[in-house]
Amino acid sequence: MKNQITINGLENIREAARQFISLMDQDTVFAFHGEMGAGKTTFIKAICEELGVEDVINSPTFAIVNEYRSASAELIYHFDFYRINKPEEAYDFGYEDYLYSGAVCFIEWPEKIEDLLPGDTVHVAISENEDGTRTVTLG
Repeated sequence: MKNQITINGLENIREAARQFISLMDQDTVFAFHGEMGAGKTTFIKAICEELGVEDVINSPTFAIVNEYRSASAELIYHFDFYRINKPEEAYDFGYEDYLYSGAVCFIEWPEKIEDLLPGDTVHVAISENEDGTRTVTLG
């Protein structure tokens, strides 16, 4: 069964992030799918803030991966594979050390490395609705 969360606007994004966190369970790798501008980075930022990250949270478009620490000192990795041209490029920075570390991993543009994702990756789709709201679907 798929879980859905509605983001009505920026004013309720933190509430949506809390709902997402409550659904994370023991899963650690989350692949965020959505069109450019769907709100993937903004939603991941809200999730990280709700997890107590105090660092500046932004898209790792050029760095490919950003590392944060939650309020409980847990590692969180935030990936953006938009600039990856072929999956082999992920080997260059040791993607498996991150994805199989047990740390929480939030991945933007996972379709660029689809075959390298762990089997238990949770796929998260973010879509924009006609009324400007966003729907987040886990499953």
